[in-house]
Amino acid sequence: MTFIRSAYAYFEEWFKHLGQLLITYMKSRHADKMEIIALRSQLAAYIQHYKKENLPKPRPTRAFKQLWVFLSKYMDKWKEVLHIVKPDTVIRWHRTAFKFYWKQKSKKMGRPKITPATIDLIKRVHKENPLLSPEKIHEKLRILGVDKPPAPNTIAKYLPSTRKPPSEKQIQSWKTFMKNHQHEIWATDFFTIPTLSFNILYGLIIIHHKTREIIHFGVTTNPTAEWTIQQFRNATPYGEVPKYLVHDNDPIFRSKAFQAFLKSSSIISKRTTHRSPWQNPYAERVIGTIKRELLDLVIPLNERHLHNLLLEYINDYYNTDRTHQGINGDTPIPSITYIPTAAENTTLEDTPVLNGLYHTYKKVG
Repeated sequence: MTFIRSAYAYFEEWFKHLGQLLITYMKSRHADKMEIIALRSQLAAYIQHYKKENLPKPRPTRAFKQLWVFLSKYMDKWKEVLHIVKPDTVIRWHRTAFKFYWKQKSKKMGRPKITPATIDLIKRVHKENPLLSPEKIHEKLRILGVDKPPAPNTIAKYLPSTRKPPSEKQIQSWKTFMKNHQHEIWATDFFTIPTLSFNILYGLIIIHHKTREIIHFGVTTNPTAEWTIQQFRNATPYGEVPKYLVHDNDPIFRSKAFQAFLKSSSIISKRTTHRSPWQNPYAERVIGTIKRELLDLVIPLNERHLHNLLLEYINDYYNTDRTHQGINGDTPIPSITYIPTAAENTTLEDTPVLNGLYHTYKKVG
């Protein structure tokens, strides 16, 4: 009964907010403007009283949070009328709702949890036979008549890690290879981003090691080997291919079709070691940069919206205007060299990027 009452109260508040929104939308333009003036005057009085009396901040309800996540995508200049919380907080609400949505949706999916007795049995067999792999332990349990023995991947979770860290020689060999061949190395990787409606989009990034230039990117809802091959064809329209391509162990990159494409294009595949993201540092780093500087601040609506965001960010800012310490403070695509002038004699002309999220500058005096 307590759950039913709380659910009823929640939906009652949600429909109340929705009803007020619909009423405002249905009114005439003149009446709408008058009501906005009245509401803003009351809000200004409340804010003045709140600041003067140093009152505690009101705690937004769940319905209020969902409403503002909706308004942030379909209302122009929503940040200017938001006073109770910061715009970054609304973005965080969407991230939290996304995690909650997929947590609830994924509850009934995946393998069932194994019992403590099964875990103890796995650990006993491994302790008494330390050289057996998870696959062999799975087969032994099956032969012994254990009903529905856990899969090898599940068994591996409960075994102590026997994987040795890379030796100094291995690290130096890989770093030396990347340093000596950075001018002819491209790197690639996938990343994921949730949309406003909690769908998952997949992005593909191809970056040049020496210049840090993003050669190509792609966005899709269903990445396949065929789609990935076409992206690489688009990135090399005139046959200007790298000598090496660094990638991880994603099944798409390891597929026969993709490896055959690389071989036919005279590209040598350099696959990183399992669980070794340090071997693909530039692709990992650029994905982190894109998420911090763009996707943590803007929630994409759909595939087309995300593609347009990345297109503007990469072509109008990242490749042409964003400096990198790794290339001595230069930009991936070389910038114009200006005649040095004193700061007080320098005049800049700015161009907004992504609706003012960033600005690029051109020296005009």
